[in-house]
Amino acid sequence: MSPTPLLSVDWTDHVTGRRGHLVVDRLVRGVASGGLRMREGCTAAEVAGLARGMTMKEALHYDPAARYVPLGGAKGGIDCDPRSPEAYGVLVRYLRAMRPYIERCWTTGEDLGLTQDLVDRAAAEAGLVSSVQAVYPLLDDEATARKRLADAFAIEVDGIGLDALVGGLGVAESVLVALDRAGRERAGTRVSVQGMGTMGGATARFLARAGLRVVAVADVRGTIVNPDGLDVEALLAARDDHGTVDRAALRPGDREEPRDAWLAVDAEVLVPAAVSYAIGAGNQERITARWIAEAANMPVLPEAEEALAARGVTVLPDVVVNSCTNAWWWWTLFGDIEADAEQAFDRVRRSMRELVGGMLDRAATDGTSPRAAAHALVAERLPVIAERYGWY
Repeated sequence: MSPTPLLSVDWTDHVTGRRGHLVVDRLVRGVASGGLRMREGCTAAEVAGLARGMTMKEALHYDPAARYVPLGGAKGGIDCDPRSPEAYGVLVRYLRAMRPYIERCWTTGEDLGLTQDLVDRAAAEAGLVSSVQAVYPLLDDEATARKRLADAFAIEVDGIGLDALVGGLGVAESVLVALDRAGRERAGTRVSVQGMGTMGGATARFLARAGLRVVAVADVRGTIVNPDGLDVEALLAARDDHGTVDRAALRPGDREEPRDAWLAVDAEVLVPAAVSYAIGAGNQERITARWIAEAANMPVLPEAEEALAARGVTVLPDVVVNSCTNAWWWWTLFGDIEADAEQAFDRVRRSMRELVGGMLDRAATDGTSPRAAAHALVAERLPVIAERYGWY
């Protein structure tokens, strides 16, 4: 796979001077998939790395017996604080500028800093039919498929939308597979989560419901810690649209610590579910956990991962761990599952047990890291996809 992406577009907002980027890593059947993020400091290099990761995620979910055919990988990014009063206008103008790509080859949706509702509203204002309209020509029955996806997005499970749960369920299932293979009991296993947005919040919910003890969660205001376990459901109910927890929901045993305290909390599992590059060579030595599950995209830098591995810390890589939000969209749209929460949860669990189990088996056989094993699995699947469907 060539290291050079197929297409890179840089954009400057004529109103605010804010910068935005689009990178299409590869196309399969003329289409690529990847979300749009908004954060202060987002760079072209970051977006390119994310786009390459999307190519890998699509390949890992390839099933020749399924209706969902993997797409290529792409990603969009806007350098703007999503809490800024100017953020929505910037988003609309970015989507308007990228409209030719969204109409023809780039399917996108929520990512860091944005919700799907916000993306949908801005896309309509920018004159788009949908943020995923480029995939419509690949559907057998567009009207039925679009209704099925809309119905799925309307489903709530215990107060949270199904679309906001499937990705975190995939992360949680990845952790459970790793624990089971190591013979680690779930009860008493402690978890620290960085980020209480869509991915982090859902991961915390499913791990807590599986019997693990969530002892720390971090948001932009700091880290909330309770060694006896946090009331995850209460914290989820107290979040704002950006994943910030209202401190009025804290219990007497909960305490507040600095934003980076999540990293060094006594826990067996760390879940970085917020920003990229969160764990580097300078702070990895603070980690005492045994497993790190990359719910965010690219949260562990390579030099940090090498040092962690030398200390016996296993990093479960993002290309596998956080891939189920994207896959769920396509399983639903293409008709592999219906608009049904139990079908969605079952498909996520089965898919992640197969993927994570296969990755850990490959790592053990090859004597490599889980990330290297995931890359090896991708390298085996991409030629098959290219030969069967064509890509460039």
